[in-house]
Amino acid sequence: MSNRNTALEPKSATKPKLKRPKLYKVILINDDYTPREFVILVLRAVFRMSEETGYRVMMTAHKMGTSVVVVCARDIAETKATEAVDLAKEAGFPLLFTTEPEE
Repeated sequence: MSNRNTALEPKSATKPKLKRPKLYKVILINDDYTPREFVILVLRAVFRMSEETGYRVMMTAHKMGTSVVVVCARDIAETKATEAVDLAKEAGFPLLFTTEPEE
């Protein structure tokens, strides 16, 4: 057995940097056929908005052409947009929600 002088150095703890998932916007697109009351109903049912908040989002889309409804993870955004569009189709309205990455 040899008697060596070795210096023990602690291992440096490296944590991998995790990136946050990219966020996506759900966008309400204005149309001339869907009644305002129905748009507010969808915003309340699918996105859990209050009547006042739903009204403001709907009016923004009415005046500007589009309105951001919510910003969330991709899978949630796509699920909510699909649910809202399906609800409108069942009622016979051309209401449209889309998703796009937030910048």
